[in-house]
Amino acid sequence: MSRFLVVLGTTSHSGKSTLVAAICRLLSNRGLRVAPFKSQNMSLNSWVTQNGSEIGIAQAVQAWAARTEPTEFMNPILLKPKGDRTSQVIVLGKPLADKSAEEYYRDIDSLKSVVDRSICELEKDYDYIVVEGAGGAAEINLFDRDIANIYVARHLGAPIILVGDIERGGVFASLFGTVKLLPEDIRPLVAGMVINKFRGDPAILGSGMQSLEKLTGVPVLGVLPYLDLDIPSEDSVSLGDKKTGPAGGEVEIAVIRLPRISNFTDFEPLERFARVRYVALGEPLGRPDAVIIPGTKNTVSDLRELKEKGMDRQIQSLKDTPVLGICGGYQMLGREIIDCGIEDTVGTVPGLGLLDAVTRFDLYEKRTVQVKKTVTGGGPILDSIRGQEVTGYEIHMGVTKPEGDAAFGDDGAVAKSGLVIGTYLHGIFENENFRNAFLDFLYRRKNLLRDPAASAQSDGYTVLAECIENNLDTQKIWKMLEIGPQ
Repeated sequence: MSRFLVVLGTTSHSGKSTLVAAICRLLSNRGLRVAPFKSQNMSLNSWVTQNGSEIGIAQAVQAWAARTEPTEFMNPILLKPKGDRTSQVIVLGKPLADKSAEEYYRDIDSLKSVVDRSICELEKDYDYIVVEGAGGAAEINLFDRDIANIYVARHLGAPIILVGDIERGGVFASLFGTVKLLPEDIRPLVAGMVINKFRGDPAILGSGMQSLEKLTGVPVLGVLPYLDLDIPSEDSVSLGDKKTGPAGGEVEIAVIRLPRISNFTDFEPLERFARVRYVALGEPLGRPDAVIIPGTKNTVSDLRELKEKGMDRQIQSLKDTPVLGICGGYQMLGREIIDCGIEDTVGTVPGLGLLDAVTRFDLYEKRTVQVKKTVTGGGPILDSIRGQEVTGYEIHMGVTKPEGDAAFGDDGAVAKSGLVIGTYLHGIFENENFRNAFLDFLYRRKNLLRDPAASAQSDGYTVLAECIENNLDTQKIWKMLEIGPQ
C-alpha cells in the first residue's frame, strides 16, 4: 500500500504545486519511489507524455522533481478553458468534449471512477504519492462535486497540509476560515499549515502563528519566502508575476498576450537572455527586436480579437523584424484559416498573411505527440543550424499546409526572408541550438555580445528542496508519511 500526503490551498496560486514538487524531490533524494497526483487541473499550460497523453504541465514538473516519467494517471482530468464558460475536457490524456461548467458538474460522478483508477495505477509503481488539490479547499458551494479536494481527501483519508499565500493578504483569516469550513470528517485530517510567499523577517509572524495554532489546533510547519524559481510556470495566473528582465536588457522580445494564451512556458528559457515583454492586444507593440505569437486554446477567437484591437496592423507594420508563431500563433501567421465548426465559426477567416500557409479545422481530433525534427528551413536564423535536430511536443487541432519550404522537416513554414517562422513545436526554445541561433541573430543585429554566464541554468528543483528543508519542519512531514529521520 502506498503512503499518501495531500496538499490543499486556501486559494488558487497559493503555492500548492511548488510545495508538492519540493516534497517529491526530497522524497526522491532519500531514494524513495514517489509520484505526484492531481485528479483535476484547470490550465492552458500542458505537457505531452511519452505515449501522447496531455496533462497539466504542473504535474509534469512535479514528476521531473520526483525524477520519474510523467504519465496520464498523474493528472487524469485536465480542463482547458475556451471562453464563454466552456472548457475542453481531457480525460486520461485524450480530449473528451467541450463542456460548460453546468454540463461538466452534471457528469462529475462518472469521472470519480477515472480518479479511483488513476490512484490504483500509481500505487502499482510508487510507494509514496503526493496529492495536490485545486483552487481553494473550502468552496462550500462545491463540496458535493469537488473531486480535486474533498472527494480525494475523503477517499484517501491521508494527512493534509494546508497552504496559504501571505502576499495577497489575510493569510491568517484564510487559513483559519478554510480549516473551520472544511467538512467535519475532513477537518481532523489537516496535520499542518504553511505560510507561503513571505517577503521579510518571519519572526514578526510569531505571535500570529501561535494564535492560529491555538485557534485551530493545527501546527504551523513554517514560513516559506517568496521564490523566483527556474522551473516552468503552472498557468496563466503566473503571467501576473512575470518580470520584463533582465534589468537593462538591450534585446527585447515581445510576446503577444492572447486572451486564451497557452503554453507560455515555451518562452521562459528566453528570460535569462532578453527582456521578454508580454503585450496585451490593446497595448502599443513598440519596436521590439522580435515578436512571438504564442499558442492559444482558440485560434479563431483570438485572431478575431487581435484584429479588432489593431494588433495585426502593428505586427504587419514591423519591417525586417523576426516574427515567430508557435502552434496557434503559427496558424494565425498564414493566409487563411478554414473552420468547419470545430473552433467557433463556419467559414474562412483571413490570417495575418505573413506565411504562405492555410490551416483547416474539420475534425474534433487533437494531435498530441513528442517529436524530433531536422531543421530544414533557411534564412538568417535557421541557416546556421540547418541539418541539426530539434525536439519538442505538439498539442493542436487543425492541419496546416504551407507552400514552399518547411521549417523543421514536415513541420512549420518559413517566409522567403527567413525572418518569419511558424511551427507546431512547443518547447522549441528548450533546444540550445535553436535558442542560440535565434538569440545570436538578435544580438548581432545590435552589435552586442551575449554573456556566456547567462547560459548557466540553476537547478530549480534543488533550490526549491533546500528552501523547504531550511524553512519548514520537515520532520513533522516525514512523520505524516510514517518515515523516520534520515
